[in-house]
Amino acid sequence: MARLKVFISSTCYDLSVVRSQIRTFVQHLGHEPVMSDFNEVLFDPREHTHKSCLQEVGACDAVVLIIGSRFGGTGVPSAFDELDVEALSDLSSSSSVLDSKQKLSITQLEICKAIQDSIPVFAFVDNRVMHDHSVYEANKSAADVVDAIKFPSIEKPETAKYIFEFINFLRHRSEGNSVISFSKVEDISEYLGTQWSSLFQRLLYEDRNRDAERRRIDLFSSQIEDLRAAIMSSIQAPDLRQTASGAIRYRRLIDFVRSLEIPGFHNVLMSTLSWEDVMQSADIVETRTIHGRGPVGRRTALVKSDGTYYEVRFPLRILQELAVHWGSFIELNQDSRRAIIDAVTESSSHGMMQVRYVNEVLASQDELDIDESDEDIPF
Repeated sequence: MARLKVFISSTCYDLSVVRSQIRTFVQHLGHEPVMSDFNEVLFDPREHTHKSCLQEVGACDAVVLIIGSRFGGTGVPSAFDELDVEALSDLSSSSSVLDSKQKLSITQLEICKAIQDSIPVFAFVDNRVMHDHSVYEANKSAADVVDAIKFPSIEKPETAKYIFEFINFLRHRSEGNSVISFSKVEDISEYLGTQWSSLFQRLLYEDRNRDAERRRIDLFSSQIEDLRAAIMSSIQAPDLRQTASGAIRYRRLIDFVRSLEIPGFHNVLMSTLSWEDVMQSADIVETRTIHGRGPVGRRTALVKSDGTYYEVRFPLRILQELAVHWGSFIELNQDSRRAIIDAVTESSSHGMMQVRYVNEVLASQDELDIDESDEDIPF
């Protein structure tokens, strides 16, 4: 049975205890840790070990990065064959550390490889290093000042800039930019346990939603096929194919007019009334755009003469499109229109258009958050 492969990336000498404990934690979760110091990286004798490490990262499912006081060994030139540094620079708004790529450590190259391959990186920084990083950020605009600072958490002062700027690169990525500080190993294991559990829960949730969406699509496709069959069997006109495709085109228009609860709406659909007259037959005298504060977002209000209104959950531009479709719909011959209307009304529900009547007076213009660019759009 395949198991989640977790690459643990860090300098080895200063973080050996942390690495060992994280390894045990990963194993207890049933996953497979991959660590160079436990001979779990395939070191191809034809390649440098650095390049082999990068290739191993690409075969893993997740990477845990631990940043401590040491910078580690600088990556060898051949290791850069695995990376597109220019593309990596576009993934963060703070990528100056990549300008001197020849100075990147092997640990940093491993993380760059993971990011390039869209492998999730869970980054942890020692609290002391994170504190000194804040000092560095506050003073780095004055190069002579920051160069004179000896950061207690960094073993070799000359490597401080490259450690801190790599933290910036990680924190300013356009995605996956979480960087967590830690003071003890338990901080890392608790965070990983919570995150991985939550990710698994989200995976299950999204999978359920995906199945539900697939069923809705299948149902809609079935309805279209039923509609097509109904039209094909009921229309005897010579332009049968054109009319069948027209039924798909005008379904939303017919559903909308039907939702307005116009007395004798079927007669209206069979008429040659203008779109303005159709709106008047529904006693609609004004349209407004409302910006909702909840998940519904932008809505359209079709206001009746008594101040009550229909709430339509789409923007006014869609209403304009319906008006255009009405113009072409009334140009169809009577037989074609009748067959299309019958087929649509038999297979459609009132809820498809998300139009509902609100039996209360709409707030005044001054009380609404109106998008002025839409205020004067006609019916």
